[in-house]
Amino acid sequence: MKTILIIGAGKSSTALIDYLTEQAKPKNRQVILADISLDLAEKKLKGKPQTKAVSLNIEEEEERQKLIKEADVVVSMLPAFLHGKVAMDCLAFEKHFFSASYESEELKVIADQVRKKNLFFLNECGLDPGIDHMSAMRIIDHEKKSGNEIVLFKSFTGGLLAPECEDNPWKYKFTWNPRNVVLAGKGVSRFIRNGRLKFIPYHMLFRRTEKISFEDVGDFDGYPNRDSLSYRKVYGLENIPTILRGTLRREGFCKSWDVFVQLGLTDDSFQMDLPEDFTMRMFINTFLPYHPDKSVETKLMEILPHLDEDTMNKLEWLGILGHESLPRFKGSPAEILQEILESKWQLLPNDKDMIVMQHQLEINTGQGQKVITSSLVIKGENQDQTAMSKTVGLPLAIAVDLFLEDRFSSRGLMLPIHEEIYEPILKELEKHGIVFKETETVAQT
Repeated sequence: MKTILIIGAGKSSTALIDYLTEQAKPKNRQVILADISLDLAEKKLKGKPQTKAVSLNIEEEEERQKLIKEADVVVSMLPAFLHGKVAMDCLAFEKHFFSASYESEELKVIADQVRKKNLFFLNECGLDPGIDHMSAMRIIDHEKKSGNEIVLFKSFTGGLLAPECEDNPWKYKFTWNPRNVVLAGKGVSRFIRNGRLKFIPYHMLFRRTEKISFEDVGDFDGYPNRDSLSYRKVYGLENIPTILRGTLRREGFCKSWDVFVQLGLTDDSFQMDLPEDFTMRMFINTFLPYHPDKSVETKLMEILPHLDEDTMNKLEWLGILGHESLPRFKGSPAEILQEILESKWQLLPNDKDMIVMQHQLEINTGQGQKVITSSLVIKGENQDQTAMSKTVGLPLAIAVDLFLEDRFSSRGLMLPIHEEIYEPILKELEKHGIVFKETETVAQT
């Protein structure tokens, strides 16, 4: 009997847990689900046969290593910064390792040891990264085999609200980690366009968007991710003149979010200690020039001359220009802003989330140039069966299942960019409704 250890029973783990536990008995496997909350782990397992819930404090080395020793494969659904502890234990005790997170520098250092021990360490097998890699590589490999040249590749992904649940002016609520949303885009975005390197500093990022359209769910703002350049090598497109990976928000969101960026409200580099009578309006005013008579609204429009009525309506809806008390008085500006937003962008019981992803490719063929647009739209069912959980958890669960079925011959530190990995995973995802819709246009020479 093979034993699967899943560490982490959070929201994004639901689909993964369901998929692997449903197969436990028919495939003669045991699934151990470890979480700091035993009650949560037990609820996620739903009493299914050949499953076991355990309480685990990931910082307790002896406890953690005891569980890892019992397993054949280990799936880490922890926050990304904790994967290293688990991966190092897996290396020491020669256990296979799976995660949906980016392949870290910490893991790259041990790549040779992983390969020498004939272990399979698969990372970036969730949504983004994950489904984006696999669906892109399916197209890229096909076009290369056809002798065609890819001259443009763009890929955008967003975790958003289903259109029927967009009940506020921002058309947005937190469907994943709020802190990551508030800090999104920090640093400098790097990509290449028509053979020219391009860099966008954070303070300009939300002004440099492009419109991305979906047939069924409308228009979105796409802004560049921090690093697109490294994907030239990952995707085998070293000489491509244009490559960009980005994030999607509903059209108009970025223009309004830029107000917070320009004022400094997304700054996480220093701590504020405000008086306990501070209101949200006073919080905003601390980031504006002093004037004895001018209102907050006037000063906002003076310092941000492109501020329009739509953006002002969004700010007013948040209550951030009002006289309500701040929800917290100590913390970085980003932490205080996050708490303000959490009360307004909280998912309601009947809200459904949505994942949108789109690849755009321009390809030179013997008959001329063609354009491929490959789009994915997935809507959640409810607060437990979310689109985010489905698209993050299912690819990883399928990868674990296929590995235990001896479907992968590769070993070492891996990404799902190889056909033997991505093709069967994508085929299984299609059975669960995760299907890309492709359109292709050809310009005849």
